[in-house]
Amino acid sequence: MSLQTKVMTAMKEAMKAKDTNALTSLRAIKSAILLAQTESGAKEELAEDQELKLLQKLVKQRKDSAAIFAEQNRNDLAQPELDQAKVIEQFLPEQMSEAEIEVVVADIITKTGAVGMKDMGKVMGMASGQLAGKADGKTISTIVKSKLS
Repeated sequence: MSLQTKVMTAMKEAMKAKDTNALTSLRAIKSAILLAQTESGAKEELAEDQELKLLQKLVKQRKDSAAIFAEQNRNDLAQPELDQAKVIEQFLPEQMSEAEIEVVVADIITKTGAVGMKDMGKVMGMASGQLAGKADGKTISTIVKSKLS
């Protein structure tokens, strides 16, 4: 079942349950999918990796917004953003723990023979590809920096 079909099914359930938060989140996913499809110029389904990147981007946007609102003591605005991020995260695969990410990054560093920060781009490229959808890019970057420094 494609992401678009899953979202449409979840939207129907949210409408029946009158869950406005979930409905807002699901509409944002649907909108992003439609925009991505029209950008590519084709009406065909997005590839799974494109869907994962799209969902991660939406979650990151919500979390970043919530962090900014929290800094400004606007918890009334931060909480809905976090709630929407939780709804969107349901469509992502289970996220890896930091310990699991460290094991993968250490393996990549060994394979590539990376020795310092000058090799960070090479390691990040491989790590991002291998951990796509399973880990946040910021977490991966932090772990790579700590391993290479």
